[in-house]
Amino acid sequence: MLPLSILGWILIGGLAGWAASKLMKRADSMGLLLNIVVGVIGGLVGGFLLAWIGVNVDEGGWIFSFLTCLGGACILLWLMSLINTKQSS
Repeated sequence: MLPLSILGWILIGGLAGWAASKLMKRADSMGLLLNIVVGVIGGLVGGFLLAWIGVNVDEGGWIFSFLTCLGGACILLWLMSLINTKQSS
């Protein structure tokens, strides 16, 4: 299976970031660029965590990459909400 190109990461990251913002109820505060950034960083976080527990992330394909980005983006948004909550207190 071929690795994803930069454009593939941007597309999958954008979709995953958007879906994560909807799931985590953050859609009102995020725009297109932030959705892409959260999705791509979420892909890095998700890929790192899956590799850390022994999952082969290299041969997953587009759907697996999307789910990895989505999971990582949700974790990232959750951590951001914890930081924002602590700063508000």
